[in-house]
Amino acid sequence: MLKEANEKTLVNVLFLGSALVTLFVVTGIVTDPVNATKHFILGSVAFASFAIATFFAFKTIWTDSKNFLLLSTAFLLLAMFSVVSSKAPLAQNLYGAYGRNTGFIAYLSLVLVANASLSLRRKSSFEKIIVGLFIAGFINVTYCLWAWQVGDFIGWSNPYNTILGTFGNPNFIGAFLGIFLSALVAYAAHPGSSWKLRLLTVFTFIIGVLEIRHSHAVQGVAVTAAGISIVGFYLLRSKTNAIITFSYVAIIFIVGVTAVLGALQKGPLAQYIYKTSVSLRGEYWQAGINMAKEFPLTGVGMDSYGDWYRRLRDASALIMPGPNTVTNAAHNVNFDILAYGGWILFATYLALVITTLVAIIKLTLRQKNYDPIFVTLAVGWACYQVQALISINQIGLAIWGWLFSGVLVAYEVATRPDKDNSFTSAPNKKSKSSSGQEIFSPQLVAGLGLVLGSIIAVPPLSADMKWRSALQSQNQSQVEAALLPSYLNPPSSSRLANAVQLFEQSNLPDLAYTYARKGTEFNPDYFDAWKVLYFISKSTQADKEIALENMQRLDPKNKNVVDVPKA
Repeated sequence: MLKEANEKTLVNVLFLGSALVTLFVVTGIVTDPVNATKHFILGSVAFASFAIATFFAFKTIWTDSKNFLLLSTAFLLLAMFSVVSSKAPLAQNLYGAYGRNTGFIAYLSLVLVANASLSLRRKSSFEKIIVGLFIAGFINVTYCLWAWQVGDFIGWSNPYNTILGTFGNPNFIGAFLGIFLSALVAYAAHPGSSWKLRLLTVFTFIIGVLEIRHSHAVQGVAVTAAGISIVGFYLLRSKTNAIITFSYVAIIFIVGVTAVLGALQKGPLAQYIYKTSVSLRGEYWQAGINMAKEFPLTGVGMDSYGDWYRRLRDASALIMPGPNTVTNAAHNVNFDILAYGGWILFATYLALVITTLVAIIKLTLRQKNYDPIFVTLAVGWACYQVQALISINQIGLAIWGWLFSGVLVAYEVATRPDKDNSFTSAPNKKSKSSSGQEIFSPQLVAGLGLVLGSIIAVPPLSADMKWRSALQSQNQSQVEAALLPSYLNPPSSSRLANAVQLFEQSNLPDLAYTYARKGTEFNPDYFDAWKVLYFISKSTQADKEIALENMQRLDPKNKNVVDVPKA
């Protein structure tokens, strides 16, 4: 078990780091203010926390949470196998597609965070993890209220004309607010909580719900409704008999099924709930399933869904959403993972989810009294899973789903009645430590891990900063320098395509042609690489024929691949 000082350092890294992953955005020096920045913070936090946990508590993790550790290790090995087997560029597999950054490094970091949290044992540690969510939540609620009523002080492009939070997207902030508000209600619903906390919760909840409504994020409503329903179950269960609790569950189940049917254009709520985006998601989900059918053992590669969407979408997708509407994500985290790595990776991920669910069930059966820490963690985790079923993976949201997975498994272990641990009691300060622990402080170990994580996770952020600087300079040499591949400047399919457009618009046709060819060589499965080659002025007839042939290869069901907006 971790000594008190070691666990204190670990939980400080986890609760402050997770909040920072959600909150951290950078503008002015990057083209993507959200994803590459969060990717960098996530990697730093993940390696710092995992370094502490493995150095000081690996035996504890192995003894108490072997199943989760083995499953997460299998998940990473299978993801690595997908990377090696993928035809997509290595940089894309590692760092993810532009605007997503959910490649192998991101999932490695999320797994490390979850495994690091398995070593937590003290009540104060679990409370601090919840505080981390609340810090991120209160800051986002305050920022969104200011942006809504006064004006957004973050200088980024906002085509949605609504609140974005620290996610750069109204759907993501809507989902996060649903997670935060549900968790806040769960924590304040404890009979022993103070009236000040309850008053603050009511005030924050009202503002947060209004912000969700203003964001027009249906997923925010769905996540909040699911979260509050779960809080209601645990409250009723702690105060009433089994008949009332069962009746509540039955009512919630019927309402939930009716709502889902309504979203599918069936039942009495269809006219109120259904949106066209539901049909679109169905096409995106099906494309992900088709990718797993095509590559059942390896998938298409980490964050490489976009390279295969046109090829493996159903013919019905050409009707709705249409031949020119494409996506690089399945809009369902589970189907994204299915597409990335095939059926075995998908099954391993589901096994991790089920492992956490089993911990929740054990805790639920073990105690009838309302435990605010457990209910808050369970509600936050469940709300993330709801979001993951209907939306795109986003690092600022995913951090809570993976962190709460490990924390819930650890909480189940820490609160076992026959477990000799320090959940509520003070730690034994006289316990002997190993020589390694005497030599290396947890702060030093965390620092070394943070440096390593920063080095591993920084390349996409570094490349984006360099590209932004080159664009602002309007200098040909600097733009070309920003396209030279290196460790801190990994190549990108979208950046190469953007460079072709930039050179073409700047009346530099030779450079446009040169980088168009480089783009097709770097990633021959990137549709836009062939599209820009087809349309640029220097493209020869032979180039156009090759480009057309490849566009038809990548979009076989579309009979008019040239009838697309010019790049």
